[in-house]
This record gives sequence, structure tokens and C-alpha cells, in this order.
Amino acid sequence: MHPYVAEEFTDAEAAVLRRYVTNLDSPVFALVNLPEVVKGALFARYSRSSKSLRRLFLDEFAGDLDLTGDVSFDATVGFARADEFYQRIFVEYGDDSVAQLGGVHLACEQASNLLTKVLERGRLMSYLEQSTRYLGYDRRLGNGHYRFYRDHDILESRFGARYVGEMDRVFDTYGALLAPLTEWLTRRYPKTAEDTDFVYRQAIRAKALDAARGLLPASALSNLGIYGTGQAYEALLLRMRAHPLPEVREYAELMRRELMKVIPSFLRRLDLPERGGAWSAYLRETSDATRELVSSLAVDVSPAGFDQRVRLVGFDPAGETRVLEAIVLEASELSDAQARAVVARLDAGERASLFARYVGERHNRRHRPGRAFERTDYRFEIVSDYGAFRDLQRHRLLSIEWQALGADLGYEVPELIVDAGLAEPYEESLHRSAELYHDLHDEFPHQSQYAVALAHRIRYVIQMNAREAMHLIELRSSPQGHPHYRHIAHEMARLIREEAGHHAIADSLAFLDRTETDLERLAAERRAERRRRGGS
Repeated sequence: MHPYVAEEFTDAEAAVLRRYVTNLDSPVFALVNLPEVVKGALFARYSRSSKSLRRLFLDEFAGDLDLTGDVSFDATVGFARADEFYQRIFVEYGDDSVAQLGGVHLACEQASNLLTKVLERGRLMSYLEQSTRYLGYDRRLGNGHYRFYRDHDILESRFGARYVGEMDRVFDTYGALLAPLTEWLTRRYPKTAEDTDFVYRQAIRAKALDAARGLLPASALSNLGIYGTGQAYEALLLRMRAHPLPEVREYAELMRRELMKVIPSFLRRLDLPERGGAWSAYLRETSDATRELVSSLAVDVSPAGFDQRVRLVGFDPAGETRVLEAIVLEASELSDAQARAVVARLDAGERASLFARYVGERHNRRHRPGRAFERTDYRFEIVSDYGAFRDLQRHRLLSIEWQALGADLGYEVPELIVDAGLAEPYEESLHRSAELYHDLHDEFPHQSQYAVALAHRIRYVIQMNAREAMHLIELRSSPQGHPHYRHIAHEMARLIREEAGHHAIADSLAFLDRTETDLERLAAERRAERRRRGGS
């Protein structure tokens, strides 16, 4: 098992922590006995901090709380009375929906970038992950190791020493590039009188970290905050237990252990062979059988390359008509057939007027039209670097299917890296990453993904309705976004208009942003500075 690095706390710190977390030495723990707003704020701060959640709580939150009422409370003891109560509810009502009414804030630390994608797959959960844009990975863990996952099977194999050596070299290169990148950026984008030193440094650092993050391997460790209901955690753990990566299965047990301390009744079925055991077995068996059959069916087909980063591979040519029919149905007492008949006799001007009335005047991107926009959808095939995929995968109201991470689709080198004269060490690191991946793959087809850098490309398919497309495209095209996923958002909007021919839907994307920007985070840092100073 991966050697998780436990933090050390003073006796006084441990006494405080025991009131609010379910353990002091595991990378997975639940938050308890805290106001919901504090737990939410703690997770929000978590995504921008290099500290563990326990240390963050002690350093920045505990001092502002009234702890006197919690002196006798020990969250590590367990919740026997709550278990007895909820178990009685389950027995009396036997309703799965009861498990939707109890939620848990769970901290998941020292998880690889492969594991975080598994943790973030559920639709009915909320996540905040440590940002590679704000946190440098040149810092080491408390035991002096770089922050990457050490798979037990690889370490015990003939590749063990090479794997650790190559990962160390990757992090060395990443750290070595940050200083010259930062220096080059300060020359290219000099500070103006408009910005404070703090705002300027933050924007420059975000730009440097954005450019360098492609070197990080998928084994790089991250901290993640999750909020979910008992039912959502049950579904997540069922999938994790069936996963081919040992890290995912081992982490599932760590999560189950902590969740059983706070919502035990909601997870009771997980350990029943005829329930949880059978469910996980079903998922594992169907996945294995499908892969085996697909492999035999495609035996004579060469793996696909790509000629476009973003392709629209599925849409309804009459999608806008379907949206109009949904609008009429919702706003009337007509049947579906009658709504269709009404829309069928509209002329172009009347169709445009109905669309305009439904969309209305949007004052910001959070003003979105109603669910009639869910009546049509789009299916995009995307080939992008893994870093951009990580950001897009977190959108929950879409269906996403992705292939295993590999090195055969090549990689992306940021223009900034080339312009700064750092392409040679950058690409050399990526080549070594690919070589290690290929050498590991035959013996470790799943774990070999740990060696692949975030700059390497991955193929995936996103299917989403027009309402979610509006949200994703407008959010991910914003100037503070990473250039790689901004390009994807721009292409999606273009394809909706030009290939699907959905001009009215494309026109409703009022906050699609094509602004060219030098320091993506500068405007956002300026706004944050004004808020800190009490401005609007």
C-alpha cells in the first residue's frame, strides 16, 4: 500500500482536532460538529492552499470558533446513538431516499490524479480539488519525498527504482523551470501602477504554474474535498471497489472506514455479500467482459489518431425545433402533439421572437434559460492534454466517457514554454515520461498511467444538452481560464453554430468570451483585491 504521510500535531492541537475530525492520522477523514458554513468555507480555502485540511483548520479557522461547548466531544469515538436512530428509520420505512437526506464533508488527501478523476465522477456530489494553478509541486511532503503516488506493485517489481528515479527527475525539472519562467514573464508583462505587488505576483505565478503543470505526472498527489449524501457515497464506493487500479480499491476502504463513523446505516448494504458485494462484482464482470469482446472485435483496426481537437459527432438537425416545442408545451395547456403543430406553423420571425422571449436579457452568465434547452443535445469527441480533461471532467451535468491515459496521441507544449526558450527540457521530460509508460505497460497496463504527464493527450467524448453546453462554454471560455480548455470551449460554440446550424442557440451564448489576454488571472486577482479592501 502507498506510504501515506501522516502529520504530527502537538497535544493541544490534537485535543482540538478530535472534536471535529474522525481521525488524526489517515489521509481520509470526515468533518463533524462544525457549522455547515464553516465546513464549506474550509473546503473553499482548501483548494487554494498547500496545507492539509487539519493544518488549515488549526491555522486559519479554529481561532475564530467558540470551542467551549465542544470540550467534552470526541469525534473519533463514533456515533452509536445516531447509528441506532437511522437504522430504526431504515427498518421502519425501507426507503432508499432516506439516504439522500444525510450528508458528509469528507477530506481525501494524497490522492493521485488518476484517483481524483474516479472520486469526481458522481453527478450528485460536490468537489473542490487543490489547484495546480495556485500551488507549486516543487514542495515536498513531510518525509522529504516529492508528491507522487508510489504504487506497491511497481515498487516491488524490476521497475521500482527506475519509477521513483524518473518521477523525481520529473519534479526536479518542473521545479527548475519555475524560476526562469517567472523571470521571463516579469520581463514580458511588466507590473503597472494599477496593480499591487501582491496582485501582480499572484497573476505571474498562476501563469508560470499553468505553463509548467503539463510536466506533472498523473501520479502527482492532490487533496480533494467532497460533500455528498449517503446514497451518493454508496454508489461511489461500489464503483471504486470494482476498479482495476489497486489505489482506488484501497482508498475505497479508507473512505468506507471513516464514513461508517458518521453515516453507518446509510452504508450498511456495502458489506452485505448479496447487496454491495454482488453490485461491485456486476460492475467488475461487465467491464472486463466488454473490454475483452471489444478487443476481439477491433483486432484488425489500427488505433485512431486525430486530425481535429474537437469534433461534433452527434446532434439533432431539428434540435432548435425540439426546444421551441418544449417552450410551447411548458408555457401552455397544450398536448405534446399540439405544441408540435403550433411550432410547425411558425415563420422564421416568430421562431426568433419565441427564442428571444424565452432566453430574455441575460445580465450575467448565471442567468440561464429554463429546461426547454435540455430538449436537444450535442456529442463532442475531444482530444486534448490530460490537464484540460481534468478541468472539463468535473462538470457533473454531462455524460463523459474517456479512454485510458497513454502516450500514443502525443503531447501539448504551451506557446509560453517555447517563447521562453524552455521547450528542450520540457519536451525531454515528456519523452522520458512516455518511455517509462511504454516500458511499464505490458506488466502494469493500469498502473502504467501513473507515469504519463498531464501534457500528454487523451481522447474522450462529452455529451450534453444545450443548457449545460451554455454553462460549460461560457464558464470555460472566460479570460481567467487555462488557454487549452478555452480553445475547446470556443470550438464547441463554433461547431454548434456552423456544423449543427443551431444559430438561435449559438446566439444565446451571450457570455462566450473570445477576449485575448496575457495574464489570465490578473483581472480576477484585481477583483479579489478590491473585495479584500471592502470595495465592490
